Amino acid sequence: QVQLVESGGGLVQPGGSLRLSCAASGFTFSNYVMTWVRQAPGKGLEWVSSINTRGVNTYYADSVKGRFTVSRDNAKNTLYLQMNSLKPEDTAVYYCAKPNPVVAGVYDYRGQGTQVTVSS
Repeated sequence: QVQLVESGGGLVQPGGSLRLSCAASGFTFSNYVMTWVRQAPGKGLEWVSSINTRGVNTYYADSVKGRFTVSRDNAKNTLYLQMNSLKPEDTAVYYCAKPNPVVAGVYDYRGQGTQVTVSS
């Protein structure tokens, strides 16, 4: 069955960096666009970034553009999110997700999430 397992979250000071990883299994990872989404306390799910199957095309929410970098290693079935210049408003649970190929904003699968807390 499909499994997405995130890791790498933690507590970091403003301006710091973290690198999230997502290990995928149960499907042909290299065939699918992958996405990072996040959910801040008391808020809905927010799309953060997407990457195409070969890792050539990447897309970012305006709120993270220039600070976050998404990448993937298809040989390792792993998705990454490098987060630099972190701000308190980046505090959220971060999920990797396999988006529905037809309906925008719908995710067929999502991991259990990893907590990122940005605070001094």
